[in-house]
Amino acid sequence: MSGDAEPHPSPLGFNLMAIAVGAAMLALGAAYLIDAAGKANRSDGRGDDIGLVLNRSLGGHDLQIPASWFRYEELATDGFAKQIELRLQLPLGAKGKAQTIDVTLLPRSRARPSAALLDGVYLHQFEDGQLSGGPVGLVGKPLRPTEGYAGEVVWYDALAADPFVAKCSKPVESAVVGQCLRTVYLAPGIAAVYAFPETALAGWRAFDAEMGERLREIGAL
Repeated sequence: MSGDAEPHPSPLGFNLMAIAVGAAMLALGAAYLIDAAGKANRSDGRGDDIGLVLNRSLGGHDLQIPASWFRYEELATDGFAKQIELRLQLPLGAKGKAQTIDVTLLPRSRARPSAALLDGVYLHQFEDGQLSGGPVGLVGKPLRPTEGYAGEVVWYDALAADPFVAKCSKPVESAVVGQCLRTVYLAPGIAAVYAFPETALAGWRAFDAEMGERLREIGAL
């Protein structure tokens, strides 16, 4: 048997290895947190987040849009667009509760404002009578169940020259509330179609102002 003692690992080496492993774990944890925060910002769809801003050209306008505003992550790219799909959260529900508003930006030539449809189309499809218990300040008129309007209602401001108008459908399948559509013209060459839950009609008086504030930020208004 040899009389030489086996070498013992250096305490300094163990300490250095432990520090390196700890640093790697901290870096990995930070990466996960950053990734989770990014996903949370995207799903929230708010306009007050700070992050990547993308350039999209639509209707002769160059728009600068936060990446987190895009409804579908795969569409969050730079370049020209035939239409742009966004999703925002606005305080339009009862007592300012946040509501999810899907926004489709598209060329004006592909859209007709809801206010124009009120006189040109909806007025001729109204049934007799009107709904009660709806949003304060809006008149609700059911549409005749023809030409695809079965189960739909038009809510509008009867006192305004350029009225707020939204067409809403009854809840379908597992939905709790009906869904509404409203189309408006924005900057020259650009229109917007808003899709939102009927509960957002509670804030109809502030709807265009709230939406306009967001769309003005990106150059669409």
